Amino acid sequence: MPILSTYANCFKIPELKNKILFTLLIIVVYRIGCYIPTPGVNGSMLAEFFRRIDSTANGSIFGIMNMFSGGSLEKLTVFSLGIMPYISSSIIMQLLTAVIPALEKIAKEGQAGYHKINQYTRYGTFILAAIQSFFIALWLESPTQFAGLQIVNDPGWGFRFTTVVTLTSGTLLLMWLGEQIQERGIGNGISLIITAGIISALPSAIHTLILLLSPNGSGGSQLQPLTLLIMIAFLIGVIISITLITQAQRKIPVQYARRIVGRKVYGGQSTYIPLKVDTAGVIAIIFAQSIILFPATLASFIPSQAFHSFAAYIQRGHILYYSIYGLLIVFFCYFYTAIVFNPVDVAENMKKHGGFIPGVRPGGQTSDYLDFVMTRVTLAGALFVCAIAIMPDAIMSSFKVPYLVASFFGGTGVLIMVGVMLDTMKQIESHLLTRHYDGFMKTGQLRGRR
Repeated sequence: MPILSTYANCFKIPELKNKILFTLLIIVVYRIGCYIPTPGVNGSMLAEFFRRIDSTANGSIFGIMNMFSGGSLEKLTVFSLGIMPYISSSIIMQLLTAVIPALEKIAKEGQAGYHKINQYTRYGTFILAAIQSFFIALWLESPTQFAGLQIVNDPGWGFRFTTVVTLTSGTLLLMWLGEQIQERGIGNGISLIITAGIISALPSAIHTLILLLSPNGSGGSQLQPLTLLIMIAFLIGVIISITLITQAQRKIPVQYARRIVGRKVYGGQSTYIPLKVDTAGVIAIIFAQSIILFPATLASFIPSQAFHSFAAYIQRGHILYYSIYGLLIVFFCYFYTAIVFNPVDVAENMKKHGGFIPGVRPGGQTSDYLDFVMTRVTLAGALFVCAIAIMPDAIMSSFKVPYLVASFFGGTGVLIMVGVMLDTMKQIESHLLTRHYDGFMKTGQLRGRR
């Protein structure tokens, strides 16, 4: 098969083969660390604790953290925090760069500015990881909502200090491993680590699916084979649609005026500005989930009946939950797009280099036009992201399957996996084409193919 020969060609190029093997080695190291427990924790009590939280809170913010840590949080291993503190620090630095002129100036200094911002991001990662790990230690010492659970064998400052050092070191090690993949491996290191954690839950989902297909005491099964075929066809459609939206661009044509300097002619060529339909991607879902699940998380800790009643209205299964969830996703799609794409700066740079959009005056009209187009394009991407985010709940209620199985048919995990796989394939294909090998596709092309 052509696709198999393409993968075989990957190992015929020494440089690419070394990059792939190095990346796989780092992922193996990451998965080993996901099974090294934090000292002083009773594993069986911790598992029972998370089981009760899941059953009472109907979803909590810890579910997001557990997904991004590859299931390490519910075992409280050295990688329990996962890479979330680094992601949070990166997003915070992006926001601060957009609103603080000093940081914006540093960001525009080229490679030196990039290294400075990256260093600030590392400091932020350390601070966030230390704070989160300290509160996790306090949270495990006093599970007030579930009496009788002794999760920590020896509570006190010794356990807190050990937990802070262990979990913070684990996050910093993950950050370093991701950077090593970025420099010496293939693909985006941080994204690959997240994807490996998500895929690690796939065997459990398949096992659950097999149990649902198995005959029960009455001779039937909870999940019919025809229903499974419908779900598989649905999954294929979801993957195709995510691929199309992730790659979709609105191309704005740009013409550069010809300039004659001495005997040389500059400019005169045509190009375009690619405006992505889904600029925010999974970040909007992460922000929206964190906010919508926060009351449910607090309800598991606050023994207030009024607060429990309020939180019950914004839990999965209620129309208010999905309405607020969808509005939050749309808001954060626009918010993040406004942070990373500044039409005024783009218009000024075009005017400075003699570029213009045909039929649009340079300067203010160009920035207004770009803002108008980006607003309409982002709406389409935001509505699609809303549909993908709510899809696991729809599958869970329609096909009567657990959320673990439904999460692999839509939602944050599938969006991340498809995006990361596309990005990794682009990088591998660029190596193949450089060495005159066939890429992954005989006809058409992957976005980003040179």
